[in-house]
Amino acid sequence: MDKIKKNKKLIINSCLILLACLAVIYIFTSLFAKKDATHIVPEALDPYFLEITKTIKVRWYAVCILTGAVSVAVYAYYRIFRHIRFDSDNLLTGLIWGLFSGVLGARLYYVLFEHDHLPSNVWDAFLEIIGLGPNGLSGLAIHGGIYATIIFLFIFCKVKKLKMLHLIEIVLPCFMIAQAVGRWGNFFNQEAFGPLVNGYEDLVLTEEQLLEQRLTLRHLLVPNFVIDNMYLTPDASLGIPRVTGYYYPTFYFESVLNFVGAATYLVLRRKWKKIYIGDAVGFYLTWYGIVRFIIESMRTDPLMIGNIRVALLTSVIFFVLGVLMLVLRRVFKYKLEPAKVFFENGTLWLDENKDPFKEMEEKNLRNKLKKEEEKNESNV
Repeated sequence: MDKIKKNKKLIINSCLILLACLAVIYIFTSLFAKKDATHIVPEALDPYFLEITKTIKVRWYAVCILTGAVSVAVYAYYRIFRHIRFDSDNLLTGLIWGLFSGVLGARLYYVLFEHDHLPSNVWDAFLEIIGLGPNGLSGLAIHGGIYATIIFLFIFCKVKKLKMLHLIEIVLPCFMIAQAVGRWGNFFNQEAFGPLVNGYEDLVLTEEQLLEQRLTLRHLLVPNFVIDNMYLTPDASLGIPRVTGYYYPTFYFESVLNFVGAATYLVLRRKWKKIYIGDAVGFYLTWYGIVRFIIESMRTDPLMIGNIRVALLTSVIFFVLGVLMLVLRRVFKYKLEPAKVFFENGTLWLDENKDPFKEMEEKNLRNKLKKEEEKNESNV
């Protein structure tokens, strides 16, 4: 009974802390933000981080994706990997090939549903598919990235002889954080937005309506710099409707919810012994299924199969699979290894005795002794 009470107390305290944080953010946003007296049209965002030549340009979209991937890799190494005998060389290999696989999968998945927009010329179409066309990699679908990453992890574990379920347990929460950071690429591209704020049907909005839209977004805890740049004018290339005004920043909502989900799971995993190795899969599918279902129902640029939104259908499947995985493994007591215990004393290697750090030390020592012997022989 003591354990049950302790677990309930932990969950209640976590929820109270989260609610308190949201309340503080809301108060500061509402009371201390400057009230708009007039509407000012912001300057358009520059989607390019760096222009090397007229044809070779680096988008902020790519910078956001790389920043998310590298930052979580550094966090994972110093907080997790090195404590379970997984070295930086193998991590770097996994990061590079995993990132490549994820981006490739996301791109191919997007093209699969948007192939009608490809150029008729075969070579131009190929360049567009691999992201070297005029639009770069602005067309990516995260579900394709998820599938490709899972396939890569399976191959990586087979080659390196790693415990796949344990590796996925580490990767998925980090993947959620990387998604949260990467989503900001949509901000610079001015894409992945929702409908017109407040649902006005007027073709031309008044100054009062524009200010009401800003107030609505502020009440949703959207920062001012995001609000400013959600003022969109008609643009056929971006799929923006004909009404000029403020649109819901669905990319921002998804980014925040992904970060909250990842933080929640990491805290629970660290404190609660009832979180088992592999629960990250069920939690991710459940959480992201809910988040993406909400976000996708607001999106104005969904991928479609006939009249069905692909991401909505996928989100429902994710949610159902996630709940089933969390429930059924406990019913059938399938591999209930506490995650807390693994991260304290475990290893990723199938060979429990393998230690790359020790192997590297021994190798360096052998090389040092060999050099000393060669030096001694040359002196003789």
